Amino acid sequence: MTEPISHDVIRQMVMRAAAISAEAFTNTEQSPEGRLRTLMEGHGEVLAARGPGQPLPFDDFLQMLTGDLALLLPDGVPPEEMTGVQLINDDGLFEEDLFDLDHEQREVARAVHKATRDGRSTSLAELEQEMDQVTVYEGLRKRGTQEAYVKGRSDLSRMSAGTETEVRRLNLPSVVGQFYRPISFAALYEQWWFACPMCRWPMQVTRHRSRKSVTARVRCFYRPHAELMGASYTFKIPDAGKPPSLIPGAPPPAPTGAASVLAPDLRGPVPQPLSAAGYLALTRGPWRYTTIPGLVEIALYDALRSRGFVAAPEPYTSPVALGVGADCPGTVTVWPYQDAYDLHVDVWHRDGETESFLLDIKDFTSEKLLAKKIQADGGDAGGAEWIVVPDHREASLPLLRGVCEEFRLSVATAGDMGEKICRRAGVRWA
Repeated sequence: MTEPISHDVIRQMVMRAAAISAEAFTNTEQSPEGRLRTLMEGHGEVLAARGPGQPLPFDDFLQMLTGDLALLLPDGVPPEEMTGVQLINDDGLFEEDLFDLDHEQREVARAVHKATRDGRSTSLAELEQEMDQVTVYEGLRKRGTQEAYVKGRSDLSRMSAGTETEVRRLNLPSVVGQFYRPISFAALYEQWWFACPMCRWPMQVTRHRSRKSVTARVRCFYRPHAELMGASYTFKIPDAGKPPSLIPGAPPPAPTGAASVLAPDLRGPVPQPLSAAGYLALTRGPWRYTTIPGLVEIALYDALRSRGFVAAPEPYTSPVALGVGADCPGTVTVWPYQDAYDLHVDVWHRDGETESFLLDIKDFTSEKLLAKKIQADGGDAGGAEWIVVPDHREASLPLLRGVCEEFRLSVATAGDMGEKICRRAGVRWA
């Protein structure tokens, strides 16, 4: 008897097929034959997920690509993280967040697969090979030392794009350096590209025609940077051969309270056009799941350092071992044990006791998928005691708390976490 396919795997199959199909549906640079072939393959994958009892004609499939993703699911499969997700946005463009959801579904599938002890995970046979950022982590670990690992991880977060010379000077392992590629077509206007002021990755460039004029929109591929932090611009089409000049939109409201400490400067200079010649950028996987969360990890680490915490190559519990004075609040270690988790903070109390905070920073587009991954891992896979999300993911806390309580995990935003640590250490945060 064939084991029924789980709802998680059905959602994963539909998500992957929908993402590939929607991208082909909107990609006018691809040949018509290539687009049709991709659409037919995606249609076949969706039919396989729906089963023989729920047919979907090809014409209906094409129409549904412009609507709610959940409508592609077969009856009886709850949409969960796919609820209200739009495949193609109002501008007729492929919605890049689908790549994030696809990746996060595969992270959950991988965690479930690892948790299976009796070898009966036949429903996960479609699980894809290791993703780019997993290869990146393994490549950095091969250097063997904590110092080399931290440098490599930091470099990937601070330089998501740069000149060929700048990338070469990072001296990354070849298996990691291969993920720096020429600037993608989606981020180019003729030969020009623009770096996001937050993550430095090339921003998406799209053209918009009206009866009177043609304008262009430039926005970060990471939605929170574009919608919450001001990485969204327009420009008028310049004369032939001249670079465009970005016009910023209305500035977003500045974060307040504990979140203000880690917030990037939203009033920085407008990004300038850069020639694509000689520039490289990380591929999407390492950028989205190494650079983006890495920026929060580094920001929290730097903020604690600036408030007196001493950097430690590995977690220590004794100020004597580091040769610091009694007024030192404690130590902070980033990516301890070559990234078992993200931050280890020791707060030294005057009575000689040490209070430790083991933090794992998570930035999932779907909090439902993050909750599932925590359940599949049986808590935090690396042994952290706190799940920390970026401040702009605060709305995910109620769901995550309900899941994490089962595994004795605590949950906080990055800003609130920094404030709690500093309060315990007797130093000021905000």
